[in-house]
Amino acid sequence: MTKQTKQKKKRFPSELRYDLVGQDWVVIATGRAKRPEMFKKEERQKNALPKSKCPFCNLKDQEKPILAYEHGERVKFKKGSIPKSWTTIVVPNKFPAVIPGDVLNEHTEGGIHKKMNAVGFHEVVITSHHKRQLAQFSVDEIKEVIEVYRQRYLALKRERFVNHISVFHNHGAEAGASVAHPHSQIITTPLIDVDLKRALENSKNFFEKNGKCVYCHMNEVEQRAKKRIVFENDQFQVICPFASKAAFEMIISPKKHTPYFEEITQWEKMDLAQAFKQALGRLYKGLDDPAYNFYLHTAPAGREKYPYYHWHWTVLPKTSIPAGFELGTQMEISTIEPEKAAEYLRKQ
Repeated sequence: MTKQTKQKKKRFPSELRYDLVGQDWVVIATGRAKRPEMFKKEERQKNALPKSKCPFCNLKDQEKPILAYEHGERVKFKKGSIPKSWTTIVVPNKFPAVIPGDVLNEHTEGGIHKKMNAVGFHEVVITSHHKRQLAQFSVDEIKEVIEVYRQRYLALKRERFVNHISVFHNHGAEAGASVAHPHSQIITTPLIDVDLKRALENSKNFFEKNGKCVYCHMNEVEQRAKKRIVFENDQFQVICPFASKAAFEMIISPKKHTPYFEEITQWEKMDLAQAFKQALGRLYKGLDDPAYNFYLHTAPAGREKYPYYHWHWTVLPKTSIPAGFELGTQMEISTIEPEKAAEYLRKQ
């Protein structure tokens, strides 16, 4: 056997993997890989306030509620009042990033710098328990939160200057949760964010070239490979994506092709809730309650149609801190192969 043949058989310590949708590369640094259990942290940042001082346990100090549910049923209450009992409630953010407005006031400064009013809505989706997080919820309880997301999405997409609706959840101080009480946020903008715009363009290009949805194609590949699937049921699958941008990243994706999250059916909501329960529950157990973000990617809310897109949720654990290479190149480094991450999570 020649020296060259030996080198070919030797496994290279790291890989570059291509993200088919984002059309960028990530580094799977297996040369400095960790065992899955090494991603657990012995100490975590604490930012919890006692219930007596928690702003989400004392709604009288917040903006007046918009929508409330109690154990799966919508709660009726007078406008401007606080319902007596609720399990999930929506209030306007007291310190909003964007505010409602009648004009965008678009203009250019110095002939090159574009400006406009930050017109939009910023809402907070709060669950009633002070410490109990979504990973500890029942499937029915998660289904209620999903229904609240959907109700607000449907209402907000009818508002003026709403083209993009961002639904996201920050868990843990490292993930940007300034208030420890479990809550999600919804922010609308008149613009489509760069990441989604790129995904829409690449999805369209793939569809026009191959006659099929890129996400459906990837789902089919994952079904054949079976290596990166964490959980699946009739309607959804949870995978650690081939080109994971972070250790233990997960995508929760509908199996059937559908561009719009807000069109989800009752049956699909239950299966999605089960998929969330499995994804977050396994992460909670396997990594000892890590900080994470999850967020929705769905076709924009404007008039244009996007039949080639495929909505999904991304769960992104905070297992490392971006440093110079990641910030300078916009290329992520993950220190565990997604196949090993998925295998570990399946065992939890």
